[in-house]
Amino acid sequence: MKAGTDHAMRVTPVTPGTRPELAALEAGITAERGRVSLLYQVLLNSPPLAQGWEQLLTAVRNRSTVPALLRELVILRVAVLNRAPYEFEAHVPHALVAGMPPEKIEALRDPEAGRKEAMFSALERHVIALTDAMTQGIEVPDSVFDPLKPFFNEQQRVDLVATVASYNMVSRFLVALRIGH
Repeated sequence: MKAGTDHAMRVTPVTPGTRPELAALEAGITAERGRVSLLYQVLLNSPPLAQGWEQLLTAVRNRSTVPALLRELVILRVAVLNRAPYEFEAHVPHALVAGMPPEKIEALRDPEAGRKEAMFSALERHVIALTDAMTQGIEVPDSVFDPLKPFFNEQQRVDLVATVASYNMVSRFLVALRIGH
């Protein structure tokens, strides 16, 4: 590979406002997210996927029973494990707004540190263990899932697993298409 070409994006983003048939979709994305990010500019190449993606990720981010702090913990962890720096950096501000201390954010940058750090509560360590299992091994042993039961009801467990799964989708999409690299 030639220098500089190995990290080029694999799909050309759609510049917002350049395709009239996408105006309503872009308006919806902007209403939910405040802007049409680079990720959504790439997704606009497939309007049905962009619309479905927006609906799913809006439900996961804004209509879930998972507390914002734990949601952002999951997202940052997935981004590190899947080597998706664009996703990580995009969620640092959200993590800070959710109340995550900068020291925890920094600890999560290390794939090993997140589980070992004493700064994480028992609940956070259980959420990290679930995230690790789902992201790295896919299979989730009972020894990882069962400790979550005292903290979360059934809807919350579904929402938590959907959060991990959804952000694995996001990071894998970003990495495969080299978005933000």
